[in-house]
Amino acid sequence: MTYTPVDQIGGGGPKVLGLPVDPGLMFSNPKGIPKSRIEKRQRKLIVKLAFLKPFLKPGEKLLLVTTCYSPLGSPGQYLTGFVFVYLKRSLLVFTNQRLLHVPTSPAYQYRQSLAQIPYEGCSAINLKRGVLNVLYARFNRAEYFRNVAVSDRRKIRALLQAHIKPAGRKSEHSRRIFLCPRCTRPLMQETFKCRHCQLKFKSRFKAILMAILVPGGGYLYARHYLIGFLSAVVEMFLLVYLGVSLKDAHQGLSGSLPYAVAVGSIYLALKTITVIHSTEFVSEYLPTEKNFDVQPQ
Repeated sequence: MTYTPVDQIGGGGPKVLGLPVDPGLMFSNPKGIPKSRIEKRQRKLIVKLAFLKPFLKPGEKLLLVTTCYSPLGSPGQYLTGFVFVYLKRSLLVFTNQRLLHVPTSPAYQYRQSLAQIPYEGCSAINLKRGVLNVLYARFNRAEYFRNVAVSDRRKIRALLQAHIKPAGRKSEHSRRIFLCPRCTRPLMQETFKCRHCQLKFKSRFKAILMAILVPGGGYLYARHYLIGFLSAVVEMFLLVYLGVSLKDAHQGLSGSLPYAVAVGSIYLALKTITVIHSTEFVSEYLPTEKNFDVQPQ
């Protein structure tokens, strides 16, 4: 049987949907044997990466695309539940030069956010029980990408063993670095404006302000519109119920005050969770503009 996994072969080698790939690795099993089911899955995920071409470096090729959850901060990890994790879905792209992290919508759609992890700045990269552990050489700090797709785990282990070699250099590249979605250049940490093209990004301060002042506002600011609407409905219901309970308590109705305290506590807990969520989302550098042309430098 003739196996033709690529769409075209240009000056940069084999390509799928215009993206340079290593078909021998991408469409084969851990033993290097081409499999149609693997090709089908990889092509399905590559469709989600149509935006990626301007971000790739000369000679860079895609080796594997998989799904996972973005790293979570401690509050987001321990104080929130399944829904938040569901909203932190992302794609991981293994290339011959670096690991690309793409935060996505729950349907794995691009949210104009992209980060790179250069292999040179990593001390180790390994996969244990579905969690990809990335240990950065600088400060000996680790990040964890959870729930890596089961179907890709053996293949990832094979890639890490034979084709991806962390260099362990303690430099500015020893971290996850977000890239500007307009000019493709690296962004400075904790600076919500690109120093090259001046593209602005959503800030934690505004996320917190919106989460506190507007029902569902933190989610809406981070462009999670469905959960933002649902959160707004719940918050407004709790506020109305709290107002009625306080009115009844003021009129001396027995049992009203405990209800008011309980509802108020639930409302404050919900607000706290919303603040945690919204700051986690905007930490992935979401641009304030939605429509712009990519202008790689």
